[in-house]
Formats: sequence, structure tokens, C-alpha cells
Amino acid sequence: MSNLLVRLFIKDYQNTQDARVRERYGKLSGIVGIITNLLLFVIKVSVGLFFGSIAVVADAINNLSDSASSVVTLVGFKVSGKPADRKHPYGHARMEYLSGLAVSFVILLVGFQLLQSSFDKIFHPEAAVFSWVTLGALAVSILIKVWQGLFYRKMGKAIDSPTLSAASADSLSDVFSTGAVLIGLLLSQLIHFNLDGYLGVLVAVLIIVTGVKVIISTSDPLLGTVPSKELVDKIYKKIHSYKGIVGIHDLNIHSYGAGRCFASVHCEVPADVDILVSHDIIDNIERDFLKQDGIHMVIHMDPIVMDDEKTNHLRDQVEGIITSISEEITMHDFRVVWGKSHSNLIFDICVPFEFRYTDKEICDLLEEKLQELNPTYFGVITVDHLYGS
Repeated sequence: MSNLLVRLFIKDYQNTQDARVRERYGKLSGIVGIITNLLLFVIKVSVGLFFGSIAVVADAINNLSDSASSVVTLVGFKVSGKPADRKHPYGHARMEYLSGLAVSFVILLVGFQLLQSSFDKIFHPEAAVFSWVTLGALAVSILIKVWQGLFYRKMGKAIDSPTLSAASADSLSDVFSTGAVLIGLLLSQLIHFNLDGYLGVLVAVLIIVTGVKVIISTSDPLLGTVPSKELVDKIYKKIHSYKGIVGIHDLNIHSYGAGRCFASVHCEVPADVDILVSHDIIDNIERDFLKQDGIHMVIHMDPIVMDDEKTNHLRDQVEGIITSISEEITMHDFRVVWGKSHSNLIFDICVPFEFRYTDKEICDLLEEKLQELNPTYFGVITVDHLYGS
């Protein structure tokens, strides 16, 4: 069913890096969500009001909020698909994250409202009429929600969308909340005790928990998260494949939403190679990343002395010192300013986040070991904290 909808309504559906195709995925998901959730709302609210069940009405209102969320998703994808302009030179793709955040607040609002009405039902109980029609409506709702959750998950994976992943999580949590209502109504009939208000509280809590989870998952990309290991490894492997590149460091990746990836990196090149030749290699790498991977790459070129035996030997010694402290620390941009009374060893080290030593402790330890190696050696050390190595 999902594959059929994709093929029918999404032109060029396999080209998921295209902003227009992503927008079509978002539109289809939003329209499907609006239709299915409104259908469930009408069925449940009719049955719930007719038979006097606050739990079923609460579940219906949850579906209505899901419809509102689908509208927000639809608008979010429409705006995120807009090209870059003067005010937003990096595009509008992050609007997708904002729409996901808006969805989460709608979910929370509904959850707290249902919690209040459910407590009212507990303290002022009213008899609910048991009906197999109610159970049938809930069973159908569960089946639709399972399909809806899987549909959103498939669409979200296809375009790597946090908004659709959040919608999938919301739909699948609805399966459990509706299932709890169904089981509770059966138990109420068996034990002859009205569990309606308590079931409403359970549904409300599940909705609130889902809202909090969605807030966390959609806020992370806005704050900035570490890129995937697969992406980092892919970038390193690709750059190393070009002849004339002898090392890479200081990789930074910034995402402004799906399809809007910007990166910068320092590439080490032999200092004895003509700068125009090395610059041509760098230009080719930047152009290939944009054309083949959709990544806007900016590369800084670092000339490295390759044929100075004294400097190379000292570099190996310093790398050995760093490795003795921790194999997790790496070094780059090593150079030496030789002098009569003292020599400055200038280099950068890359230290993992949340390392067991502070930056100052590491630098002090390195200074101490450099002095042990030769009292005339002084370190000029810059500490980087990067996710790529």
C-alpha cells in the first residue's frame, strides 16, 4: 500500500536528495495523516459520546491533534522546500525541524487537557455503556494506526526526516494507548468497576511522554549534533583517494536541514609541490563533493614539509609522546621554528570530547615531556575537540 502511494503520487520518488522530491514526500505524508486521523476522530468521538466513554473521547481528541500535527507537517515541508534567498542564504530546510517541534507542543497540550478531563471523570464518575461497537471501532483504529506508523517510518527513512520519524513514533504510541483503552473496557465489564477515567489518565500520560520524546528528537538537530560516523568516514575516504593529499584534519560539518550540508576541512599537501598544482586538486575535490554528494565543501590547504629529516624525526618523537599519554589523541599541523637558545614546536592536538584530562592538564603534561626530551624545546600547542579523526 505504501509503495503504491509513493509510486502514484511522488514523481521521481527515488531522487530523495532533490528538495522538490522531499517536499512531495512531505505533502503525501501530511495528506495521508490528515485523512486517516480525521476519519478516526469522527468514528471514535461519535462512539465515545454515544456510549458515554471519556477514554474513547480522549483517544478521539488525540487523533484530532494528530490531524493538526499533519497540517503543521504539510506546511513545514512546503516552507522547507523553498530555495535560499537574501535573508536565508542557507535555505529553509530547518523549517522541517521547527514544524516537528510545533507538532510536539500540540501533542503535549492535548495530553495535559486529557489528563485534566480524565481526573474529573475519576472524581465525578458517570456510567459508561458497554458496547461491542465501541470495541470494534477501537480495533479498527489500532489496525489503521499500525499501518500509519509504518507508513510514516518508511517515508521518514526514505528522506531522512526527523519530522516523519516523530510522526511514526506518535502513531505507534497511539497503538498502545488505544490498546490500553480497549483492554480496559473489557476489564471494566469483567470486574464490574468503571475504569474509564483511569484509562483516560493512562492515555494522557502516554501522549505526554510521546510529546516530550518528540521535543528531544526534533530539538537536537537545531542545537547541532555530531554527524554520523558513516558520513565522516565517507568524507575522509573520498578526500584520501585524490593524489597529492597526504593528510586530513579539522573536519567540521554543519547541517542546515536535509540536503543542505556544509563542511570545511584542512588538507595537508607536500610543501615542495607547486602551489598551483595543489590548488587545482583542492578545487576538484570541492567541486566533486558538491556535484556528487550535495555537500558544500570548503578546504584549507596546509603545506607540509616532507623531506626534512630533522623535522620528521622530531615529529615522530612528539607523536610517540602523545601516544604514551593516550592513543585517542592525535596530532596535526606540526612545524618547528628553530632557534639558538630554544626552539618552538608548534602543533595542534585533537582530543575527544569529555576526555579524562582537561585541556590545560594535557598541555602541561606535554610541555613537561618536551622539556625531558630537550630542555630547549618549548611547545606552542592548540587543542581541538572534533568528532572526526
